[in-house]
Amino acid sequence: MHDLAIVGAGPCGLAVGIAAKRAGLDALLFDRACVVSGISGYPTYMTFFSTAERLSIGDVPFVVPTEKPTRRDALAYYRALVKHFGLEVRQYERVERAEPVGGPEGARFLLRSRTEAGQLRETAARAIVVATGYFGRPNRLGVPGEELPHVTHRFREGHDDFDRDVVVVGGGNSAVEAALELYRAGARVTLVHFGPSFDRNIKPWVLPDLTNRIAEGSIRARWESRVARIEPEYVVVAGPTGEERVRADRVYTMIGYMPETGLLEQLGVPLDPATGIPAHDPSTMETTVPGVFIAGVIASGYDANKTFIENGRGHGEVIVRRLVSGGCGK
Repeated sequence: MHDLAIVGAGPCGLAVGIAAKRAGLDALLFDRACVVSGISGYPTYMTFFSTAERLSIGDVPFVVPTEKPTRRDALAYYRALVKHFGLEVRQYERVERAEPVGGPEGARFLLRSRTEAGQLRETAARAIVVATGYFGRPNRLGVPGEELPHVTHRFREGHDDFDRDVVVVGGGNSAVEAALELYRAGARVTLVHFGPSFDRNIKPWVLPDLTNRIAEGSIRARWESRVARIEPEYVVVAGPTGEERVRADRVYTMIGYMPETGLLEQLGVPLDPATGIPAHDPSTMETTVPGVFIAGVIASGYDANKTFIENGRGHGEVIVRRLVSGGCGK
């Protein structure tokens, strides 16, 4: 029986685990994929917008030779932290259910999980932290053909689409960086966005590059346009002048994600219908269900731009302070 079960082993979940370890609590982390799987899923050659200091957790410096760390730098840093602090992480083990129970040794919650190999497990814990991050559920276009096999929500690297026709849907950083890397890898790229221009938070060193590529015709842009449907070899784009069939061997729908709130709903935590924010006390991160806490970006509901590693990493300390003051671990 564990003092604390942490669902999600991203940076903010790891920060909770580190704080628990330092306080002498027995914490167990789960992740449906690998440690910091959200970062692992970033494009292979991505460079962060944040400095290394803003990505550090556990008061352990994140030292890199350049101003901005890369995806590879971050993965190595977080792996090292797991080893350094001896965190117990069950990777590739999805928590399918969580429910309040009465049980031996003061257990208050029972978690039912499934390993990658299909093995079912049960874990008892005195408290639960839901830190499932931002990449729980991709936003949907809601158009015919979205389920076709050449349509994907995640971009890894441009080489896979060399000499192919690619449509990228979206106007944020992910879409913009994917379009540029695809172009440089030899893909023929069309960018489709419902707005009249790029999103306002585009990385400043990326924007001039893409603007120039569009101006010279190397990347085609379809502004104020939406995908009407996806066919095996084409995307039908509805724009200001009507519909257009755009050749597409691959379609990247990079239009954001929704937080995965299923466990919170199972545990009876109310969600604000307008914002998606779970009902909680920001001073302790405890929800209205005693013993159930949230950490990281899930605390922001539908607006992922409110919580980052920089301000989510502090959730671990306030959660553990609340647990210790309530007698957890004694």
